[in-house]
Amino acid sequence: MRHVVVNGANGYVASHFISALLKRGLVVTALVRAGRQQSALERVSAALLAANGDLCLPMDKLRVKEYSLHEKNLGLDSQEAARIFSGRVDYYHFAASLKYDEKSWKEIYAANVEGLENSLKTFTAHAGSEGRFFYVGTAYSCGHHQGLFRESFYPDAGISAFRNYYELSKRMGENLVRTFIEEHGLAAHVLRLSQVVGDSSNGQVATDYGVFDFTRRMARLARRYPQRKVRVKIDPNGSQNLIPVNQVVAHLLRSTETDELPVVMHIVAREGVSNSYILRQLNELLPIDLQAEPQLKQQDMDAVERLVAVGMSFTGEYSRLNLHFDTGQRDRVMGAEAGVVTPDDVGRMLRTFVAAGNYAEVGSV
Repeated sequence: MRHVVVNGANGYVASHFISALLKRGLVVTALVRAGRQQSALERVSAALLAANGDLCLPMDKLRVKEYSLHEKNLGLDSQEAARIFSGRVDYYHFAASLKYDEKSWKEIYAANVEGLENSLKTFTAHAGSEGRFFYVGTAYSCGHHQGLFRESFYPDAGISAFRNYYELSKRMGENLVRTFIEEHGLAAHVLRLSQVVGDSSNGQVATDYGVFDFTRRMARLARRYPQRKVRVKIDPNGSQNLIPVNQVVAHLLRSTETDELPVVMHIVAREGVSNSYILRQLNELLPIDLQAEPQLKQQDMDAVERLVAVGMSFTGEYSRLNLHFDTGQRDRVMGAEAGVVTPDDVGRMLRTFVAAGNYAEVGSV
């Protein structure tokens, strides 16, 4: 049985993964930064509570260690690092900055490139022949790639090849992993996730990222301007590749159980959900009339539509896409039914999210 180490352990996907590992009786070491007002243990416990609904987990199997992504040995002393990373261990690197804008580039680079490099160096220095490194990346490292995005490495490129600096940093991260594979013989794997959403088994949503960030903003808008017609710069023929968190966790669990894995795998939905479907759902759920106009220009927007456009500075970049991800290598490991996500799955999550109403306080659109 493998020992699993997870950094960025208080994150959305990481906490769901840890919860599932503990339920299976695996020993897990969670690496997490302490917060200003919370210890590392308190942060992980809060994340597990949110992911699991309670803390009825075999917590005796969980080891929480405070760490630093930028210090030597991740802020651990050498003996402790050796204990954590030696033996039959799988190390999942989740830690990342989700910022995307140019003004945050130094912070993004420090976390997503320099922090990753330090994580790789620490693992390489202490892991044995049975250790494996898993880099949890993003399928959107494809940038502006045209055609089928394959489960293989792509060369580094400048910012013009990407929609934002987050994507750029994640491509750079992938190629750091590749360098350690080629130059240090590291057993490593790149797992590219698309947009992770709620749980398709029960419709519950504990994230407001991506399409749910847009939903939250539109719900607030509908509260302030009920029955308002609002044009949004969205291509109705575009689509969103949405992968439920329970499916992501199933993929990750399989990776711990499988000895022979491809180096790169896409953990994505087999097909995207159309923007037109998502807008129809929101128009049914909210007192608002959202109209997709992909060619809408800023000078033609009214004040409310301009407010919406500002709020879509990140998500808007993904509202005009129809991306195609190769999943051949993933499917050989996970099975032909992996990544099946239906519009009904997404509709159920949208209904649950809107019904929960935790977005509804008056705030910025």
